[in-house]
Amino acid sequence: MTQYVYRFGGGVSDGRGLGKELLGGKGANLDGMASIGLPVPPGFTISTEMCTRYYAEGQTFPDSVKAEVAQGLAHIEGVTGKSFGNPADPLLVSVRSGARVSMPGMMDTVLNLGLNDETVQGLAATSGDERFAWDSYRRFIQMYADVVLGLDHGAFEEALEIAKEDQGHFLDTDMSAEDWRKLVGEYKRLVQEQWGKPFPQDVHDQLWGAIGAVFGSWESDRAKVYRRLNDIPGDWGTAVNVQAMVFGNMGETSATGVAFTRNPSTGERAYYGEFLINAQGEDVVAGIRTPQYLTRTAREQAGAKPLSMEEAMPETYAELARVFDLLETHYRDMQDIEFTVERGKLWMLQTRSGKRTAKAALKIAVDMAEEGLITKSEAVGRVDPQALDQLLHPTLDPEAERDVLTKGLPASPGAASGEVVFDADTAETRAQLGAAVILVRIETSPEDIHGMHAAKGILTARGGMTSHAAVVARGMGRPCVSGAGTLAIDAKAKLFRIGDRTIKEGDVITIDGATGEVMAGAVPTVQPELAGDFGTLMEWADGVRRLKVRTNAETPLDCRTARGFGAEGIGLCRTEHMFFDAARITAVRQMILADSEKGRRAALAKLLPEQRSDFAEIFEIMAGLPVTIRLLDPPLHEFLPHEEEEFAEVAEAAGIGVEALKRRAAELHEFNPMLGHRGCRLGVTYPEIYEMQARAIFEAAVEVAEKSGAAPIPEVMVPLVATKRELELMKEVIDRTAEAVFAEKGRRIEYLVGTMIELPRAALKAGEIAEVGQFFSFGTNDLTQTTLGVSRDDAGRFLTTYVDKGIFARDPFVSLDIEGVGELISLAAERGRQTRSDIKLGICGEHGGDPASIAFCESVGLDYVSASPYRVPIARLAAAQAALRA
Repeated sequence: MTQYVYRFGGGVSDGRGLGKELLGGKGANLDGMASIGLPVPPGFTISTEMCTRYYAEGQTFPDSVKAEVAQGLAHIEGVTGKSFGNPADPLLVSVRSGARVSMPGMMDTVLNLGLNDETVQGLAATSGDERFAWDSYRRFIQMYADVVLGLDHGAFEEALEIAKEDQGHFLDTDMSAEDWRKLVGEYKRLVQEQWGKPFPQDVHDQLWGAIGAVFGSWESDRAKVYRRLNDIPGDWGTAVNVQAMVFGNMGETSATGVAFTRNPSTGERAYYGEFLINAQGEDVVAGIRTPQYLTRTAREQAGAKPLSMEEAMPETYAELARVFDLLETHYRDMQDIEFTVERGKLWMLQTRSGKRTAKAALKIAVDMAEEGLITKSEAVGRVDPQALDQLLHPTLDPEAERDVLTKGLPASPGAASGEVVFDADTAETRAQLGAAVILVRIETSPEDIHGMHAAKGILTARGGMTSHAAVVARGMGRPCVSGAGTLAIDAKAKLFRIGDRTIKEGDVITIDGATGEVMAGAVPTVQPELAGDFGTLMEWADGVRRLKVRTNAETPLDCRTARGFGAEGIGLCRTEHMFFDAARITAVRQMILADSEKGRRAALAKLLPEQRSDFAEIFEIMAGLPVTIRLLDPPLHEFLPHEEEEFAEVAEAAGIGVEALKRRAAELHEFNPMLGHRGCRLGVTYPEIYEMQARAIFEAAVEVAEKSGAAPIPEVMVPLVATKRELELMKEVIDRTAEAVFAEKGRRIEYLVGTMIELPRAALKAGEIAEVGQFFSFGTNDLTQTTLGVSRDDAGRFLTTYVDKGIFARDPFVSLDIEGVGELISLAAERGRQTRSDIKLGICGEHGGDPASIAFCESVGLDYVSASPYRVPIARLAAAQAALRA
């Protein structure tokens, strides 16, 4: 028979060594504290396995579990000498949740369970404090009515405030025993009125109601949202912990508190926390009373007058400090602790690894390694790679006031303030004049690239976490809030509305790409600090990782930023972004509009020196490192004008009529350009385009090699290949051009020709394609789209529902769909290696900066991942952690 209940405390430790998967985090740590002799109130844990069974069997409990719970209660009674439901000397218990990972505030707790109209009298007698007994009873009814019965919490709060006003009291602690007794009567009346039945007096009914409610809270809306945001699987379930109550509200020698063994904001090695005398645990976090500081130093630094615990309860504080040190040594991590002092006796109610800021996480990990408490490898594994985003971008001053207008999706981290502009040209013009601007668009397109680069931040009304705006902004390191659906943008009037608020062009707003908030006015920011602990941990990470980390970059600024963050080359240089430059777009359009190869070559000749200059600057920054350059990928119509005014300008520059230009634009229009005339299909149709780009690449490479002595390693990537023959044709053009340049310059440069695997057919035929291609770079943005048949720009409308319903574990455009897209990558890698054993394999989609996707890349044995510049440190750390787990 499966065991579902595990006892702890009083010299018993049923769950020793079983871990959080079965006992949950709270249960495992309660058992752990009890096993090393700390003062833990006795109790028992109902395992996470029971939670799974509870839902599988229609939210019911088998008789075997009821028998185990009865044995658990008997254990608590034996240790405490009290009896559950005994009117003379009642045992009271707490019923708390406990998932594998901390989910603060997401699930439910019931305290003081076991009180009824009879046992409250016994509690008053045994404690010698009638006020305490009736206070505990009113707390229990209020909490039980909310958590278990689902009644209106506000009605009980209102009754409490009225009771205090009637007696002229401000604080709960001013209320007398009689005041609390009367309030209990009012609370019972509210239960009868709202629930239709009297408040339950049978303590066993109370217990099973609370256990069911805690299991039930695992599927509450707030818990589901928290799990989705933090990638916590829904099938993990929660444990339930039933534990003897100890009381911090039994007078001036009693207290309750929450503490950290180190500062969770800074990582400083100093006790950090708060406590309250004559209070229960929820009082500390409820804000009804102002907590006092734990240490004298913290009190003095804050200029507070109420005594710290160190001063008010020196002996108990000294014992608590010894426990802090013991727990940190035992668990080898910073601990978040809850404790209660009952009439001078210290009790430990909980310990867990404390949540911390990224800055604190780095400091704590490095300090603990240097203290010898953990190894350097363990320190590398302790820091969440995603948390590094907090350190790599400016963040809003947490003390600053905020006038929040609306909230969208936190698409690209960082914070920025600036003047609102509604088009890319204005953004660029205003930025050149020295203004900080925020580009506000319904949605962005490749044409906006220059304005996005000029802007301090980007705000869109449409689009998801992997929309054009989000992807490009992350690559540039620009804060971005996308999908702010309440924005009503009137681009012609140059304003947007949110409710009754109107923001005009030139007005200043602030966006927070970490929270999705959009605020009126300028909010001060705090700049990141990347030295010290950050550099130390990155050095340790680089010492253990196998995967190389490159960057997706095409501008000199992005390349330098990525090198500063430790990039080991470029995994994706998107050449089309260079074509949208204002100085070049005219030549690009002339090339598109040309009706002959001769005309196209004439226009391309104007672009050649510009492209060569671009590549030369990138090669200089990445001297001696591989640089993967993707040849032109988007469909040609994206480069053509859309507005009437633009048509006139382009027609005049091209020397043709407006109507002729419009006809050409109509000819190039595609119903589904994602699957149309783009990528290598352009090169097959107009090989002179790829020939010009190849010449620019090789001329720049030779130029840099002769100038610096450090030859770059160009890797020429042909996009959207589906067949071996496509790559053969393009490789012939590239190789022929390379030989011509090398002959002209009298110098050869090492280079590779390969392809981006972004179509399912390419993955399936990878063995054949590897006969021609010397490297594969998996373009997982498009490979995900083409495999799932889902547009990443439109998926935001329904993907959240898909994740909530368990169709996808995570957004597949954020974290790789390992079962589907991942299988294609594995298959392509295997077939590619069978044909060409030394084939170079990498990934350059947005997934290259996602830790879970990087772990998959490690398991498949790819050679490198490529991430946007500001995600390079995240990728370095994630790659190290993946290597340690391999």
